[in-house]
Amino acid sequence: MSMQQGAGAARESEGTTDTLRAPQALAGVRVIELGSLIAGPYAGSLLAQFGAEVIKVESPQGGDPLRKWRVLHEGTSLWWYSQSRNKKSVTLDLRQAEGQRIVRELAATADIVVENFRPGTLEKWGLGWEQLHAVNPRLVMVRVSGYGQSGPYRDRPGFAAIAESLGGMRNLAGYPDRPPVRTGLSIGDTLASLYGTIGALLAMHHLNRNGGSGQFVDVALYEAALAVTESLLPEHTYDGRLRQRAGASLPGIVPSSTYVCADGGYIIIAGNGDGIFKRLMRAIGREDLAADPELAHNDGRVRHTQRIDDAITAWTRERPLEHALAVIKSADVPCDRIYTEADIVADSQVEARGMLEPARLEDGTDFAIPGIVPRLSATPGATRWLGPGLGAHTDEVLEALGYDAAARAALRDREVI
Repeated sequence: MSMQQGAGAARESEGTTDTLRAPQALAGVRVIELGSLIAGPYAGSLLAQFGAEVIKVESPQGGDPLRKWRVLHEGTSLWWYSQSRNKKSVTLDLRQAEGQRIVRELAATADIVVENFRPGTLEKWGLGWEQLHAVNPRLVMVRVSGYGQSGPYRDRPGFAAIAESLGGMRNLAGYPDRPPVRTGLSIGDTLASLYGTIGALLAMHHLNRNGGSGQFVDVALYEAALAVTESLLPEHTYDGRLRQRAGASLPGIVPSSTYVCADGGYIIIAGNGDGIFKRLMRAIGREDLAADPELAHNDGRVRHTQRIDDAITAWTRERPLEHALAVIKSADVPCDRIYTEADIVADSQVEARGMLEPARLEDGTDFAIPGIVPRLSATPGATRWLGPGLGAHTDEVLEALGYDAAARAALRDREVI
C-alpha cells in the first residue's frame, strides 16, 4: 500500500467523516492535468476535491517541481501532499512521440484537460487545442498562462510575481514610503486556477445543456489579478487618479485599519458601517465623534480619516491587545488580532468548521491540511488520499487504455514512462 493509499485507508477506518461516503458532485468527470506548480494544478486540485478523477501527467524525471518546494518530509513537500490530494499520478515523457500519443488517447476519454505550459509548447508536441479537440470534440480545455493565448506578450514566460505586477496588484501592496511588497502568497497563481475552474464548469454546463462541441478556456495570470482590483480601473479612467499604497488601511472606506496596542499586539478594526462606526466611537469613549453629523456617513468620514484614526490609535495604545479586543467585540464591532499560523490552529471557529483537516503519512507522521472550500450540503468535497507518489497510478491508467504488462515494460525501457 502506498503512503497516500494508507492515509486514505486510515480515514475510512477511523470514521472521522461521513463526507467520504456522500455523493460526489463531479463523480464521473475525468480530468487530464498537464503542467506543474500552482497555476493550473490548483484547478485540478479543486476538481479532484469534489470527486473528479484527475489524472496528473508528470515527467518521469522527477515529476512536478512542487514535490520539492518549501518544507519536505523524507524528500517530498508537505505542500504537494495537500495540493495534489485525490489526484492520480502518471509519468509520461511528453517530448517523445509515444508519450504524446498516450496523452491524446487519454484526452479522448476525458471531459477536461487542464494545462499551464507556455503558449505554443503543447502545439509543438501535437497536444494543442486543435489536435485534442479533433480526437474529442466534446473536450473542455483549460489553458492557464502568464499573458494568455494571444496578444504581443503571448510568448513571454509568466509567473505570478510578474502577473500580479502587470495586473496592478503589487503596486497597491505595502506602505507609500517603501517599495511594493508581495502579499505573502502566490495569489496570482491561485486566482488564475480559480478562474480556470469556474471556466471549466461553465463550459461543461453549456455543453451538457446545449450540446454541440467543447471549448477552450483561456486564463491569463495577469488578467486574474487585474479582475479583482475592484474600483482601480473605473476610478483611473474616470479622472486619471493613481491609487497609492496605503499600508494597513483601506483607502476611501473609514475606519478600517490595523492599530498597535500597549503590549505591541495589533488589532484590526473594520468600523466602516454607519451604525458600526457609532458603536465603535462610543466603545472608545468618543461620543463626540459618534454624534458628529459630518461623520454619519462614509464620504464624510473619508474627509476626516486622520482625525478618526488618531482617536482610535490614542485609545488602543493605552490598552493591551486582549483588553482592546474584549471592549471592541462587546460593542459588536468587527475586529480581531492579526493571526499567525499558531493562532489559526488554536482557533475554535477554524476547528469547528473542519478547516484543520487531519492527515497522516505512512510512517505515522501527523499534520493538518486546509479543509475543503466551498461546503456543499448534499455533495460535499472530501480528501480521499494525499498527493500520490510519482507515477503511482501509471500502470492502472495505462492498463485501462489497453497497454498490457509487456507494453508497459517496453515503454519503461524507452523511458517514456
